[in-house]
Amino acid sequence: MSRHGLDRWYAFMTSHDRAALWDLLHPDAVFESPVVHTPQRGRDITFKYLSSAEKVLGGPGFAYRGEWRNAHGAVLEFESEIEGIRINGVDIITFDADGRITHFKVMVRPLKAVNLLHRLMGEELTRQMSAASATPSQPPPR
Repeated sequence: MSRHGLDRWYAFMTSHDRAALWDLLHPDAVFESPVVHTPQRGRDITFKYLSSAEKVLGGPGFAYRGEWRNAHGAVLEFESEIEGIRINGVDIITFDADGRITHFKVMVRPLKAVNLLHRLMGEELTRQMSAASATPSQPPPR
């Protein structure tokens, strides 16, 4: 795995630059959520989930606590606290040879955290969809 892709992911999590996230995602990226049964396929939907997750989880209490890498990706353990609930999880990320994300899987514990994230992510995704439908068709964020 190119360290470049992982460095770009960390840079996005620090900068919150949505254009950088868009550029980091492969057009055929797949996202797997801890609460949605089927994998979400394509850059558009993967972008919506990851940008929503960054807003929900990426506040001041968010931190990566561990990193394990192999030739094609990384597992990043994270912690956060929202509404008094400690969240522990992992991001399992696969990169292509150009350092773009091709697959992103999130696993979270405990069940209270999964339920909280289910609610908050639903609210954030609804906000994003409402905002998108209120404006004329636009290209991806830049």
